[in-house]
Amino acid sequence: MNGLQPPPIPEAGSTGDVGLVRTYKSWKSSNIFCLQGRLIFGPDARSLFLTIFLIVAPVSVFCVFVARKLLDDFPDHYGISIMAIVVVFTLCDIIFLLLTSGRDPGIIPRNSHPPEPEDYEGSSEVRAGQTPPLRLPRQKDVVVNGITVKIKYCATCMQYRPPRCSHCSICNNCVERFDHHCPWVGQCIGLRNYRFFFMFIFSTTLLCLYVHGFCWVYIKRIMDSEQSTIWKAMAKTPASIALLVYTFISVWFVGGLTVFHSYLISTNQSTYENFRYRYDHHSNPYNRGVIKNFMEIFCTGIPPSKNNFRAKVPKEPVVPPRTISAFISPNRGKIVDDIEMGRKPVWLEAGGGASDYEGQLSDDGMGKDGDLVDASPDLSRILPPEGTEGRGVLLQTKQYSRARTSERWEISPEILPLSRLGESKRVNGGGE
Repeated sequence: MNGLQPPPIPEAGSTGDVGLVRTYKSWKSSNIFCLQGRLIFGPDARSLFLTIFLIVAPVSVFCVFVARKLLDDFPDHYGISIMAIVVVFTLCDIIFLLLTSGRDPGIIPRNSHPPEPEDYEGSSEVRAGQTPPLRLPRQKDVVVNGITVKIKYCATCMQYRPPRCSHCSICNNCVERFDHHCPWVGQCIGLRNYRFFFMFIFSTTLLCLYVHGFCWVYIKRIMDSEQSTIWKAMAKTPASIALLVYTFISVWFVGGLTVFHSYLISTNQSTYENFRYRYDHHSNPYNRGVIKNFMEIFCTGIPPSKNNFRAKVPKEPVVPPRTISAFISPNRGKIVDDIEMGRKPVWLEAGGGASDYEGQLSDDGMGKDGDLVDASPDLSRILPPEGTEGRGVLLQTKQYSRARTSERWEISPEILPLSRLGESKRVNGGGE
């Protein structure tokens, strides 16, 4: 009637996202997210660029100074296949690297509150003055394939870790089947990316051997074409010498990792378990035989992630810091610093008579005659001179002390008649 329109009613499914935020934005860890939560990296993801450079740079040198000159040395265009194979190896190597580094390794979501104790039902005897045993045990025993395995409680994630799970101190996450945190890929190696990690180091080993071998082929071609010694042939191709040294050193590193992880897969261990538990002298509850162990890693489906980093969750309320502005002055910071350093505050040094003021009060705040005295008397005689640092602090402290005294010594109506009776007796006694 008066022309005012009611507020529009939101349609179904069009509710606003006020107070909602993507999961990856509120994720409590050290991970780095890209593409709005589609890719998840570790906190040291920048090392990924160094790893890619260490792969691409020598391959580029090989293609320019070695493979290009071998194109015409093989019949039926087999020389082209030398360069094509090295390019395919490199692309596969980088793909396996990104699949290892940019996916969820098997992170277990955190709990918002610790679990309730299972063995406490309120029936245990608790004596007077004792606290019921509500503390969570640090370890629990679970049975895996007929063997008892201990699982630990994670105070950070507030949950008991499943078997073969461990908390990564770098990423600050609990990871299923935790193997290790690899700084070269900038990510934890766990249940969901261990397969790609092994393929990465295996393909890198093959790439090193491939480049190393064809560098020797190129040197042999020079020796045969010029009828020279190996030293003269190597002197004419310094790029081949650099690649031979580089790949020889690299193959010991990535090749050693490949052999070591092949042994771990054959015995169904992780790197963490191998160094921590040493199943060589104990029964391994996860060992199913060499063939089944390899099939478990390479022939089974990868379980889906337990986290939806793009889902919208309620935003956690931000608790504002508590501020007390009633008696804070700019000199408060200096006073705190003086106290921490073991020195007297500035305003105490300037006054020098704070002990006189404190001596007027007994331990319970009563005067000599049992009367209540003012806890904040006139401090003008111990105030610093006008303009001295700390004068404002003492005045404000005096006002605050009076306010606290009035609150602390407020007499209740029940005690008021007794106090008046005591006053009358003191007056009569004084008159005598």
